[in-house]
Amino acid sequence: MTSLTDFSDLNDLPNIDAELFEPPSSERLRIPHSTEHAPKILLLYGSLRERSFSRLAVEEAAHLLNAMGAETRIFDPRGLPLPDAEDASHPKVDELRQLAQWAEGMVWCSPERHGAMTGIMKAQIDWIPLALGGVRPTQGKTLAVMQVCGGSQSFNTVNQLRILGRWMRMLTIPNQSSIPKAFMEFDDKDRMKPSPFYDRIVDVMEELVKFTLLVRDRSDVLTDRYSERKESAEEVSKRVNQRAI
Repeated sequence: MTSLTDFSDLNDLPNIDAELFEPPSSERLRIPHSTEHAPKILLLYGSLRERSFSRLAVEEAAHLLNAMGAETRIFDPRGLPLPDAEDASHPKVDELRQLAQWAEGMVWCSPERHGAMTGIMKAQIDWIPLALGGVRPTQGKTLAVMQVCGGSQSFNTVNQLRILGRWMRMLTIPNQSSIPKAFMEFDDKDRMKPSPFYDRIVDVMEELVKFTLLVRDRSDVLTDRYSERKESAEEVSKRVNQRAI
């Protein structure tokens, strides 16, 4: 797991026009009595290559998020077992699940391989359960989806990630990023070059922080369901109704 919390200086973002950069805030969004701590964002990437462009895109996103006042954690999928190949007590699985519970929002970025997300990306999502010890680690949290492409631009992977985000009961933001020919978009220092694709990542991260600030204090209300209230009421009724024993 990598933390980029310390990299929040605009001097570390040479592609940004400081005069136009406006970090989202509760004040700008007119949110009264908002939680004061920095938005907590978990970033996942889907490649184990030494020079992984999905990892580089995620690191660039983390730099931007930190500059916008967020606290970030990047999960390293190296060593994560295939789903069901190990018990959930495996250290990498436990680390991922704890980070999922810690986060208030997430960024998922995968390469597109054979027209789809990678197995590495899917394995990480599959290890995060819908419920964990009475807590739903993803429900009501925000999500931004990104992909990197080896060739021409495609949207297959971000569309699949959106489906998974909905299945995990997350609030996936409208904006997204797809970087074609990703090998051309990063310099020798593994930083992203200035381009419309970089600007799109700025837009996506800005939108993610805004939605996270808007949602995080209200997720319990937004995800409250009639069917679940009804189910809970029936369970309580069975417990207190002696004739049902």
